[in-house]
Amino acid sequence: MTIEKSPIKILIAEDDTSQRLLLKMALETVGFQVIDSVDGVEAMQQFNANSEIRYVITDLQMPRLNGLDLIRKIRQVERRYTYIIVLTSIDEKESVNAALKMGADDYIIKPVSQDELNLRIAAGERLLRLESQEELILSMAKLTEYRSQETGFHLERVKLYTNVLALDMLEHYPEVELSAAIAAEIARVSPLHDIGKISVPDSILNKPGKLTDDEFSQMEQHTMIGGNILLDLYEKTEESYLLVASQVAMYHHEKWNGSGYPKGLQGDNIPVAARIVALADVYDAISSKRCYKEPLDHPMVKDIILKGKGKHFDPRVVDAFLRNEDIWLTIRKRYADNG
Repeated sequence: MTIEKSPIKILIAEDDTSQRLLLKMALETVGFQVIDSVDGVEAMQQFNANSEIRYVITDLQMPRLNGLDLIRKIRQVERRYTYIIVLTSIDEKESVNAALKMGADDYIIKPVSQDELNLRIAAGERLLRLESQEELILSMAKLTEYRSQETGFHLERVKLYTNVLALDMLEHYPEVELSAAIAAEIARVSPLHDIGKISVPDSILNKPGKLTDDEFSQMEQHTMIGGNILLDLYEKTEESYLLVASQVAMYHHEKWNGSGYPKGLQGDNIPVAARIVALADVYDAISSKRCYKEPLDHPMVKDIILKGKGKHFDPRVVDAFLRNEDIWLTIRKRYADNG
């Protein structure tokens, strides 16, 4: 059975009939479904009636409701992100700046060429694709959180902590060979670090007391299971973020001195993504309430992190943590769990 993918919907708001028809033909030529409107009022009606519209291309000068007001109204609607491109003439620089401040993503100068239009749409596709990946990552990560009875903002905090560490590593340690894109990718996939816990029985996952040796052995398997699930998805899709996610899931319990699991990797042999997420996850686990423990305050957790420098944690990651302690505490306070 073949599932056909619905064409992406684009809304055009343009009062000039010839310009509107040219745009519509150009977009339909490359496979988009076009919904056209003659002014901002009609465009807003179409937008509200169709939640599948992902792009809006709007002129700025239109009767009844101009382009700036249309952009403002669209940005007030709470739904999946809509990529907005402004149509403008070469002498409307101030209006373009106002549109970008209002929430437009890009602009294109009239008369519109097919090649330039394709490039603008491609830029939007990259942004919307990242949004879809974010939604998939969070949905997958929530599978475990729903079962573990650990509510609150654990995944959000780990993601933000990871982002702080990755950006600091990018700035201070060129030998680690991180790029801005990879640093962002590590943070995006960090919520998947415990995806393998979907295989752990509830009786172990939610046990209030200390695990037996056999139970701990079963718990350890979540790294291999999660890593292999994501690696298999990567091999099928070739989506690079899934390869990074598989490294995080597989190796975030490895330790700098080689005493971790599942492979007993040591030092730089541990993927840098896993080294970064390891500290973020340990900090949040120790500082949060769990079914088997009470939370520790920041000074106590910081002391544990420092004692683990060069043993549990990459020394550079610990230093990144220390350099950003104020930001760290702000995140912890802002995303504190209730109760």
